Amino acid sequence: MRVLITGSSGQIGTNVGLALMERGDEVVGVDIRPNTWTDKLPTTIHDLSGRQTDLPVSGDFDAILHLAAHAKVFELVQTPRRAMENIEMLFNVLDFARSRRTPILFGSSREVYGDIHRHITDERQADFVVAESPYSASKISGEAFIYSFAECYALPYLVFRFSNVYGRYDSDAERMERVIPLFVQKIAQNQPLVVYGRDKVLDFTYVDDCVRGVMRGIDALVEGTVTGETINLAFGHGSTLTDLVNLIALALDKEPDVTYEPARAGEVTRYVADLTKARQLLGYDPQTPLTAGVPKAIRWQRGFGLLPARGSGA
Repeated sequence: MRVLITGSSGQIGTNVGLALMERGDEVVGVDIRPNTWTDKLPTTIHDLSGRQTDLPVSGDFDAILHLAAHAKVFELVQTPRRAMENIEMLFNVLDFARSRRTPILFGSSREVYGDIHRHITDERQADFVVAESPYSASKISGEAFIYSFAECYALPYLVFRFSNVYGRYDSDAERMERVIPLFVQKIAQNQPLVVYGRDKVLDFTYVDDCVRGVMRGIDALVEGTVTGETINLAFGHGSTLTDLVNLIALALDKEPDVTYEPARAGEVTRYVADLTKARQLLGYDPQTPLTAGVPKAIRWQRGFGLLPARGSGA
């Protein structure tokens, strides 16, 4: 199988790309920046936003996995132009897929559901009338384009709504500050930590579970057994940010210096995924709760030299 991954230098793109290559598939990556984690993933440096007629890749593909996006919610509140670039990137890749009739998988987000104060959220509950942030608007727009191209051009697709994916290759603070590596770094280094939203309930997904779901989706879409579906990929259980802080502190054997502030504009404060469709259509069965995933994430950060070694006094 030959797969094009856009956003191949990001966390999910890197993990999925390496997993595909490990089983013998060919991967072509496109990203605006080099991959800082590995040199094993072939990457073409290219800005996918703006007006363009083609992508800088050659040959045919069995599937396209579109992950390229500006993904920090509050950053896009501050710089909303980046949300429009998300739409431009998706449109350009989608038109590339249409011109070649290549099945496409789109990395959407639980942000499309908005700030829903319910315990479980299934795929039918997304509100496409009110977007609560420019980022969520960009993902809603992306999904709408996917659905319209499927309707007008019979383009095979799957949409994955991801939720707080964490673990290996997620600690690129210069590009995007992710909640778990940020909390780990602050607590490990005895630095003050500000948490926005003490009672936020979020569905944290360990990266290996996410990768297995995505790869099952790629295989099913290419085989034609599952198409035209929008699917939640998460763990299926909510944890508060207070829970997260306590788990990290316990794993690091640290006393956190933490201050709680209200959630910021545009941020979702409650989301727990309904995984019924993922289980039924893909046999998706996530294995890593936050209690097991946090220690794994910390071990990876230490092994990659992103944290002081245990017992170093830091």
